[in-house]
Amino acid sequence: MAQHASSKKRIRQDAKKRVHNRYYKKSTRTAIANLREMTDKTEAEKFLPKVVSMIDRLAKKNSWHKNKAGNVKSKLAKFVNAIA
Repeated sequence: MAQHASSKKRIRQDAKKRVHNRYYKKSTRTAIANLREMTDKTEAEKFLPKVVSMIDRLAKKNSWHKNKAGNVKSKLAKFVNAIA
C-alpha cells in the first residue's frame, strides 16, 4: 500500500482519470457501432462527423493511438460511402 501522501494522491487521480477515460472510450465505441448499423446514407453522412470528432478527441488525449484513430476513421468513411 502507498505510504507517501503524493503516491496516495496519484492513486486517487489515476482512479478518477480511469473512469473518465472508460466513459469516453465506451461512448465512442457505441457511436461507432450505431453508425455501422445504419442503412440510410443521408443519416449516416450526418452522423459521421460527430463520430469522427469523438475519435479525434480520443487520439488527441492519447487514449487511442493516432494510427488506430486514422484507421477507424478511414474504414467508417469507406463504409458510409459504400451504403447504397
